[in-house]
Amino acid sequence: MPSFDDISADFAFLDEWDERYKYLIDLGRELEPYPEAFRDEAHKVKGCASQVWLYADREGNAIALKGDSDAHIVKGLVALLIALYSGKSPEEMLAIDPAEALAPFDLEGHLTPQRSNGLHSMIKRIREIAGGAA
Repeated sequence: MPSFDDISADFAFLDEWDERYKYLIDLGRELEPYPEAFRDEAHKVKGCASQVWLYADREGNAIALKGDSDAHIVKGLVALLIALYSGKSPEEMLAIDPAEALAPFDLEGHLTPQRSNGLHSMIKRIREIAGGAA
């Protein structure tokens, strides 16, 4: 899985949104397989039109996020957020300004309102995970 900075650079290199959507879909395909044991209501992200699951493991002071979705582009958004947040301490995760970090992607201008709401729901859930671990 590429780093968030690498994803950002690759995304900026792509001119057309069709290419960017394909790139997001490819990112989603690169996610580690999501364990069936965590494909439950407790790990389901509320507020997403498609099904999205997130769970976190503690690795020392860092939190490792895992996620999945049943929709290809949304799964790519999950991968993008995992690249942004995973591997950081809870304090580092909470210090991230998601609007600022994601601004170069211009997702708000190119996602449907449902996907945009789902993205915000995923960010909210990740911040809840970090807040509970801090």
